[in-house]
Amino acid sequence: MKLNAIVTVLILSLLCSFSTNAQLKKRIAVSRFEDRSGTGYNHIGDGVADMLVTALVKSGKFSVIERQEIEKVIEEQKLGESGLVTAETAPKVGKLLGVEMMVVGSVSEFGTKESNMGGNIPLFGGSVTTKTARAVVDIRLINTTTGEILSAEKKEGSKSSTGISVRYESIDFSNANSWDDTDIGKACREAIDGCVELITDNFQKIPWSGRVLKLNADGTLLMKPGSEGNVSTGMKFEVFRVGEDVKDPDTGLSLGAEETKVGEIKVVEDALKGKASKAKILEGKDIKSGDIVREAK
Repeated sequence: MKLNAIVTVLILSLLCSFSTNAQLKKRIAVSRFEDRSGTGYNHIGDGVADMLVTALVKSGKFSVIERQEIEKVIEEQKLGESGLVTAETAPKVGKLLGVEMMVVGSVSEFGTKESNMGGNIPLFGGSVTTKTARAVVDIRLINTTTGEILSAEKKEGSKSSTGISVRYESIDFSNANSWDDTDIGKACREAIDGCVELITDNFQKIPWSGRVLKLNADGTLLMKPGSEGNVSTGMKFEVFRVGEDVKDPDTGLSLGAEETKVGEIKVVEDALKGKASKAKILEGKDIKSGDIVREAK
């Protein structure tokens, strides 16, 4: 009986440990992709970018910013008539959105090619063809803190099948059931899966961070994120003040900025439906709205 009790306590302790040490979700934003495929299909850039957003959300590893928030920032900051985020504007957009990584990209190939294998099929009166669908996505992953391009790669997907020649009358990215059953849908999914893997690997190079939202009169503060980002009650964080941005005099590119520790905090309550956390200030009197929150060492 005593042995069973000990085993039960150990299991509960392990479960509690796993829940309190859940991996903190880093924040990411995906810009609308540029369409360079020349296929003539409508909204290819939007559709492929939305597929990537959906895949990132389903992975459960990231907090993904909605498209409307990105477009609102672009419009307010007047960052280009095209509405596209570029490698040059990504750091500014990313900092305004409070994300650690921005994804910009383009669709360079999208469509299906058919090669006639000859011969007639009496039943259908058609010819057998080999259909090869290909989707190629070029993406750049940008560290919004430093402006550094962490990776710039091409991800491809292809799917071949043999059968009666089929023409795609329409492409509906929003209808996953019909879209995923098509050859081009499967090819596009393969390219997107490659993008998710690339993002996951490169995000390890960027430290997690949160942000102080406001100071309360009772000695607490609001920080983001909350439970949506796997922040839970009892977690401790350090608060840092970011200094002046340092630029390379030769290239003009940002080299980052020095950070000064200004305090320590402990989460006491989830807030704003999981979008924020209420924390008690354990140390520091000069904490301000906008300061960076990082995991305690």
